[in-house]
Amino acid sequence: MPRRHLHVRAEDATALRAGLAALRTAPGVPGGFPPAALAEADAAARAPRMPPEDATGVPLFTVDPPGSQGPDRAMHLARTAGGYRVHYAVADLAAFVTHGGALDEEAHRRAVTLDFPDGRVPLYPPALGEGAAALLPGEERPALLWRLDLDRDGDLLATDVRRARIRSRARLDCATVQRAVDAGTAEEPVALLDAVGTRRAALEVARGGVSLDVPEQELTRTGGGYVLGYRSPLPADAWNAQIALLTGMAAAGLMLRSGTGVLRTLPAAPAASVARLRRVAHALGVRWPDGAPYASVVRALQPHRPRDAAFAQECAALLRGAGYTVFRDGDVPGHAVHAAVAAPYAHCTRASHRLVDRYTGELCLAAAAGTRPPGWVLDALDALPAEMAGGARRAAQAERAGLDLAEAALLADRAGEVFDAVVIDVEDAHPGAGTVQLGSPPIAAPVESAPGAPPLPLGRHLRVRLTEAGPARPGVLFTPA
Repeated sequence: MPRRHLHVRAEDATALRAGLAALRTAPGVPGGFPPAALAEADAAARAPRMPPEDATGVPLFTVDPPGSQGPDRAMHLARTAGGYRVHYAVADLAAFVTHGGALDEEAHRRAVTLDFPDGRVPLYPPALGEGAAALLPGEERPALLWRLDLDRDGDLLATDVRRARIRSRARLDCATVQRAVDAGTAEEPVALLDAVGTRRAALEVARGGVSLDVPEQELTRTGGGYVLGYRSPLPADAWNAQIALLTGMAAAGLMLRSGTGVLRTLPAAPAASVARLRRVAHALGVRWPDGAPYASVVRALQPHRPRDAAFAQECAALLRGAGYTVFRDGDVPGHAVHAAVAAPYAHCTRASHRLVDRYTGELCLAAAAGTRPPGWVLDALDALPAEMAGGARRAAQAERAGLDLAEAALLADRAGEVFDAVVIDVEDAHPGAGTVQLGSPPIAAPVESAPGAPPLPLGRHLRVRLTEAGPARPGVLFTPA
């Protein structure tokens, strides 16, 4: 599920850029790969374990953001007599990584790729993630190839997954797909992304799920400072995401039927978190009618509106309770649902970015074949949730540090100014301290009253003065005006 995304324009060679670079050397952020891991990656890149099955005849294509370094998913969509067939190929990192080797140990230490506003700290060395394992067009690659048969309404009828050699034909991005679909010039496999994605989105609404289309924030330099903008997601972004969700739901179904697996689970959002989000909506002027559920508010957002885009960013906070649930030998967990998906769901489509996906891939291959999973997979299961939780904490810290630095740059020249805000949080132990949401610029930031001042008025408007901001102090601080 999505996190907040922030991009800083490369031409901003300023103190902000230096601060962003420093984030990647902060405590807890992995440094360079050990020499032994790099050596293993280079050797594996030259001689991966290629599967015998040849699926290079399937005309797959990738859909990724512009400038992405290594596509790791490819698809092909076709009509059938009863509906649709989706082929979905996922980069097979197990074809390159040897269990117990230096590269495997380093992947377990990292757990996830860390995204920063101006770059990333990858899970695997670039020789794999951006090279030999990437599903680049024209290159034969080892992959896990999913075959998903759907009925006319988009409901899943049958699932299969197996190892195969594949070859992507084209590398597209969502803007290119959108233009072709809108113009009526898209070839059928690309045009069907609209048909299948739209049907899957309708099924999501029917089951009570909600996809959060988080706009990418972009911080750009102007003559007088910085401006925060948003890249509104296109319908093609949502279609593309629905195919990945379909695959994750199919993977969960396979593992549940086999009795052994790892699910991505999320409980219903706590009432306090939803109440906080209501206060954010109030601060930003986003309409939330009395009695309306969170999902209906999210579906009504118009991401091209800056305040709606900012609210979508804050909605991502409701996903922070997600975790991984391991089960084995038929002992299926009582809570097997991801609340936002409103169905069982598994991470299985980003093996080059998440450690757990390499294991869910193996579990799904075994389930589809009716065989027992490899011993090395079963031995690793119990430790995976904690390893992934550690990676998620580092990812959240990287995200927060980048946002703090960007917000400080955005307000660096405005110290002393007074802003309209709404108090969205108050600390229990210190009722004079909390968090305010500004309407313009649309950011949330800490506020502290002077000692002895009355408690902050939770949920109410408050005029606040900016007292600290700048690259030397990542983040900002306000006081009641």
